[in-house]
Amino acid sequence: MVFNSFEFILFFSVVYAVYLALARRLWAQNALLLVGSYYFYGCWDWRFLSLIVLSTIIDYVCGRLLDRRTASSEAPRNYKYSNRTRKWILGISLVSNLGILAFFKYFDFFVESGAAFLSAIGLPLELSLLHLILPVGISFYTFQTLSYTIDVYRGELRAERNLLTFSVFVAFFPQLVAGPILRAKSFLPQVASPRDLSTDRCYSGFALLFWGLFKKVVIADNLAHLVDPVFSSGEGPYNLSTVLLGVYAFTIQIYCDFSGYSDMARGIARMMGFDIPLNFNLPYFSSSPSEFWHRWHISLSSWLRDYLYIPLGGNRKGPRRTQINLLLTMALGGLWHGAAWTFVFWGVYHGLLLMIYRILKPVTDWLGERGGKHLMPARRLVAVTIFFHFTCLGWLIFRAESIDQIGAMLGGLINITQLTWDGYGSLLICIAPLALMQAIQWTNDDLEPMYHWPAPIRGLVYCLMFYALVLFAGDYGKPFIYFQF
Repeated sequence: MVFNSFEFILFFSVVYAVYLALARRLWAQNALLLVGSYYFYGCWDWRFLSLIVLSTIIDYVCGRLLDRRTASSEAPRNYKYSNRTRKWILGISLVSNLGILAFFKYFDFFVESGAAFLSAIGLPLELSLLHLILPVGISFYTFQTLSYTIDVYRGELRAERNLLTFSVFVAFFPQLVAGPILRAKSFLPQVASPRDLSTDRCYSGFALLFWGLFKKVVIADNLAHLVDPVFSSGEGPYNLSTVLLGVYAFTIQIYCDFSGYSDMARGIARMMGFDIPLNFNLPYFSSSPSEFWHRWHISLSSWLRDYLYIPLGGNRKGPRRTQINLLLTMALGGLWHGAAWTFVFWGVYHGLLLMIYRILKPVTDWLGERGGKHLMPARRLVAVTIFFHFTCLGWLIFRAESIDQIGAMLGGLINITQLTWDGYGSLLICIAPLALMQAIQWTNDDLEPMYHWPAPIRGLVYCLMFYALVLFAGDYGKPFIYFQF
């Protein structure tokens, strides 16, 4: 069941109606959310519900043990268990969650990579693959629960005592399968408190949901018809026009697909009285790799910063160690996306961009000071354009189906024979509404401008979007790209 399906419309209509009827019964609302979330996830494969339940129980128990106090519950860090014991408890949570993730997501990848390495050094070995089905959303809820136990261990968060509240935090269906990755610090108090179900919140949430649906169904799914033929042709042959079409189309497709899901998740959550974090903030307006990762998949990039980069030492151990930490963090972030070397290389690529930018930052800062404020808009436009194409190159690596295809497509960039510009008209038509909306968002510094427009203009825009959904929609129920991660 996906947001862009008629099954979900029916599911959410029933759940939301009952949810509103239970507005004064917090426990009943939470119970409904948990049952509804389990049903939503079970529609993919009921067998994998056991993994969510197991992760919930392990981290709930570990959190309670990590936070057990010897004296008053208000005594700061007056824990019952020694630091050594608490590290073992945290280790149980880490090993359990990462072990499940590694087994289902990376077992075959590591086996295949190991066999290829042994064969390359003259030690061929036949190893059996399990061909496991990847549980939808496992990377997202695993990182979500891990951040909870780590925060409790650090003393930054009190353990949740109510199992129902904690279970809703883990399985909350709007963001369960593709994020944003929630932080317990901000979301658990919302689950434990009565919600604002005002008409205003319902309307603004629905507007966000509708815009996300438009981005997914009208833009992303139609761009897939341009992207898939390019990347499904193996090692080509490719030329400049073909590669650019596939890469530009995928750059917009993955943004509209993923940010469309995040908008829908935020909109549904807002209608139900919850606020979940912004995950995208006009990332293609970034002028540097550092800015890009403050705007793209914000919940993941901040997770990697807080739970990987900083524990590795961050920028506290000298320039050389900082560069190593950046590269390692981004490489592991790439691997998080999927069990393939293309994702690892994509992460390494972005790590190298961050390293180079960090080295050149004094120069760019100096040029900025020398140039004067009146030159900043023009220089920023140039910087945004240049970095946008660095981002596009990264998406080529990300979308490619093999390392050989990456090489073939990079070679195609210098092949200017038999050029054809078929498909570019469709690409521009798909991009036009997104470009117009993002220009308005950037100019007004408002990511939800429609909410503030006069009613007649809003009505006209919503009618146009509705007709676009009816006339130009691709396949309803088409899965989101990030479901495979």
